Amino acid sequence: MGRSAGRRARKRDEDGGAGGLPRALALTLASALVWGVAHFATGRRIAGALLLALYLAIAVTAAGAVTVYRSDLVHLAVQPVVLQRISAALVALGVLWILVVIRSYLVLRPARLAAGARTLGAASVAVMCFAVAVPMAWSAHSAYVARDALTSIFRSGSESGKHVDTDDPFNGQARVNILLLGGDAAADRTGVRTDSMTVASVDTKTGDTVLLSLPRNLESFPMPPGPARDRFPYGFTGDGPQNPGLLNEVYEYAENHPDVVPGVAKNHRGPELLKATVAGILGLRVDYYILVDMFGFADIIDAMGGVKLKITEAIPYGLEGSVLQPGYRTLGGKEALWYGRSRTGSSDYVRMGRQKCLMRAIAEQADPRTVLTSFDKIAAAAKRTLSTDIPQELLPALMKLSGKVKDGGAQIRSLQFVPPLIYSGNPDFDKIRQLASDAVTRDPRQVSTQPSGTPSGSPDAPEGTESPKPDTKPVSLKNSCP
Repeated sequence: MGRSAGRRARKRDEDGGAGGLPRALALTLASALVWGVAHFATGRRIAGALLLALYLAIAVTAAGAVTVYRSDLVHLAVQPVVLQRISAALVALGVLWILVVIRSYLVLRPARLAAGARTLGAASVAVMCFAVAVPMAWSAHSAYVARDALTSIFRSGSESGKHVDTDDPFNGQARVNILLLGGDAAADRTGVRTDSMTVASVDTKTGDTVLLSLPRNLESFPMPPGPARDRFPYGFTGDGPQNPGLLNEVYEYAENHPDVVPGVAKNHRGPELLKATVAGILGLRVDYYILVDMFGFADIIDAMGGVKLKITEAIPYGLEGSVLQPGYRTLGGKEALWYGRSRTGSSDYVRMGRQKCLMRAIAEQADPRTVLTSFDKIAAAAKRTLSTDIPQELLPALMKLSGKVKDGGAQIRSLQFVPPLIYSGNPDFDKIRQLASDAVTRDPRQVSTQPSGTPSGSPDAPEGTESPKPDTKPVSLKNSCP
């Protein structure tokens, strides 16, 4: 009888008392979910209270960030320094969480366990640590990838010479004008041809946006004052018989002729000259540019899982006689590229319209879930695809404006300078400047027939261009995407 009671006592010691290993693992799991549970269960009240207080502080901070301060997160997410700190903080939090799990098991583990039970306990704790480590590591990695993409695409203001006052990022200007370029660096051509050129003029208070699109085949346009105008005093005439002097040739011409943009480094000469040229054509200041390589753009669409569009008419696709049929379609990157580039059976002007519809569809469908699930691929594609002179410090302010567009509060209108409004072979540049001025100076929320002119605070015309004349006829702007 005595020996039997002794064996039962030793068995209880090996199992760690009531519950044994199962109880220890259950409380360890509870402590992994809510810090401090294990310490309270073993009478370590001070340590348990400290862990619980730290856990609640982190939880409340996280909950407040995704609810009350959710809009601020978007602004922080485009600041490389903040992303670096977030990445480091997530790594530290993951390590701390793993240590809490391990320590919780150690204070709960029965004093004596059989070899099999010890192995089971260690394996169970390892699984818990892995479950904690994976989301922390993924989040830290995503923050690092985002920072890397931002610093690769956007230079700081000190590096680019474009200082940004964080208190007044737009320097008191009523509008910011960004030149959106679609570059077509195809294998069968030398250099980059900017076949898509649109100025997005954005109201810095409301986010209302006007898209002013210029055709690739615009001719006889004036060059900006300086070496470029000295070389082409009567308008751009190109560089030889293969380059007849179209607007989409200016970018590559500047890259091949450094003397027309003196003092500007390679790969920056094209954007600078094209910005100044477009500014002169429209009579508007052009602040920044974004160049999208159309072939790399297909990678972004593939990373998003495709883009949904309504195709209104059959579009020839590929070199094998395929066709994009009418109807609602989800296009992959290659198909979307053909949708935006095809001119077979249509024209440059129809293609311009399709490109704008494609850009709009991508912007609308790039929701947080899509971006998060394919973040690495999208970031890698963006690094290969995008180039810009927008400084990093301006990104929070631009994200705020884009949020107004996303939320539906801001209006987007478009105006294409194409026939019959403007004939690209013999353009009326006074008319172009007048129409551009009307488009950006009128409030889309008010119907007015008062002379528009160029009111105080509107974008200034660049040097060497005439201010557009007042006009009492409203400009018709519309969105034609199905």
